[in-house]
Amino acid sequence: MYYNENTTIYLDGKWIKAKDASMDLYSQTLHYGSGVFEGIRSYKTEDGTLVFKAKEHFERLKYSAEKMHIKLDLSVEQLTKLTHELLEKNNLENAYIRPLVYLGANMSLESTDEVHIILCAWEWGRYLGDSQLKLMTSSFERPNPKSCFVDAKVTGHYTNSILATTEAKRNGFDEALLLDMNGYVAEGPGANFFFEKNDILYTPPLGNILPGITRQTMFEIAGELNIRIIEKHFEKEEVYEADGAFFTGTAAEVARIESLDGKKFNLNWDDTLGKTLSDAYLFKVQKREYKNYLLL
Repeated sequence: MYYNENTTIYLDGKWIKAKDASMDLYSQTLHYGSGVFEGIRSYKTEDGTLVFKAKEHFERLKYSAEKMHIKLDLSVEQLTKLTHELLEKNNLENAYIRPLVYLGANMSLESTDEVHIILCAWEWGRYLGDSQLKLMTSSFERPNPKSCFVDAKVTGHYTNSILATTEAKRNGFDEALLLDMNGYVAEGPGANFFFEKNDILYTPPLGNILPGITRQTMFEIAGELNIRIIEKHFEKEEVYEADGAFFTGTAAEVARIESLDGKKFNLNWDDTLGKTLSDAYLFKVQKREYKNYLLL
């Protein structure tokens, strides 16, 4: 699914076939989850292949590495250049790109100087699909920000996400919605959350969530389209009365949501602000003008 015998990846300064790659089985990342990564998308445009917000993604990768005491020597510019090479070598235009920074052999619970980086890419549709999602409130909470750096994209953090998604699917839902330690809505297992009420969008503030790059893009588009977004804490009961809701994330893009805990939202998706922002997002990543089109 992710690679074949011809797939090329970047690993520690070399271009090799994915099938020939190997790692140390005593890697600290493998045993303890101390590693950092990013998810990035590229899109085919009239001007060539666009790696969407590469700068923001690689700045966050370096921030995450710093928080985890991982030395990442490559600059944002170098990482961006390598990403374009990666796409060219694999003849990819519309692709999902995964940079992963992982650590060498170390069984102790302290930082290590042996750092490895891999860049790989593959064709991948919207992570959560194109159908409206039925959510359940997860019994799992997002990690307390005093327990780890929740604003860093760390490999080990995603055990929480796997547990939440697995629980939701086993209970007949499509995905989960997680609360924070105070009982307020936080985010999805791998995406930020927005809901709409009376022509205003609401989303949780930073602090207990991953500051998503697609989330920030929603603020940019909403500003251009005069759509109001309010950041605030809210409980799941407030979401039950929503007109609409959606997830945002690089892998998911804009994922439409139908209901939470069996309570369906008031508006059809096509009549929501989420649909407007979803359309605008697809225009934006393809470097197409959308403001006049969407306001017709």
